[in-house]
Amino acid sequence: MQVTRIGFTPLKGGRHVDHESVTLSAEGPVGDRVFCLLDPERDRCLRTVEHPTLLATRVGWDGTVLRAELPGRTVVGEPVATGDVREVDYWGRRASVELVDGPWAAAYSAYLGREVVLGRAAPGQVVYGASVTIVTDASLARLADQVGAPVDGARLRATFQLAAADRRPFAEDEWVGRRLRLGAAEVEVTGLVGRCAVLDLDPASGLRDLPVLKALAALRAETGGVDLGLYAEVVVPALVRTGDPASVAPLG
Repeated sequence: MQVTRIGFTPLKGGRHVDHESVTLSAEGPVGDRVFCLLDPERDRCLRTVEHPTLLATRVGWDGTVLRAELPGRTVVGEPVATGDVREVDYWGRRASVELVDGPWAAAYSAYLGREVVLGRAAPGQVVYGASVTIVTDASLARLADQVGAPVDGARLRATFQLAAADRRPFAEDEWVGRRLRLGAAEVEVTGLVGRCAVLDLDPASGLRDLPVLKALAALRAETGGVDLGLYAEVVVPALVRTGDPASVAPLG
């Protein structure tokens, strides 16, 4: 197998961007979902499914400078820690997030038409299932056939997309509980990714454009779920590059 796409976003809910490489630490992909937008009145992380236009914003983070490209406006600067650490709601569980100062809260508040603040999260705090997610080209191709239109891997928002020698759609379901080598890194597959209505949103605009979730439900009717892709946790940290080989550890 081979890694054909690496994707992540420094801002939870922002556009999922292709990257040539990523460093996998023990906590997950370095630079992935470092920041999140919060509803300050409810101390709650904004959800992409409720604010789909977040997908039209593109964010870059080099560890020092945060650059956010919003439609018609770009804001750049160094986030300043405030010391204001809040325990916020993230899909029904508590996440520790520190508010940061800078131009982003005002820019996103104007863009979304509601007050938001920017927070910096500890690694893994605003990750729904596991730090790494994986999809395969074969499963995406089968889903595209069902939809009747191309399905961009960015729509799945997976960390890694793989081209597998086994071209059976959903063959990766059999990898749960096994280790997967990605270049020099290793991850342990912990389960299947259950999907939601975000699948129906164009990954660059946030506009609802394809009935992808309905098509996936039809394909997965026999399993009783709406699953596509895998959750995984890092067990051997390392740098992973697009084009690196990938392999599943043998059973036993």
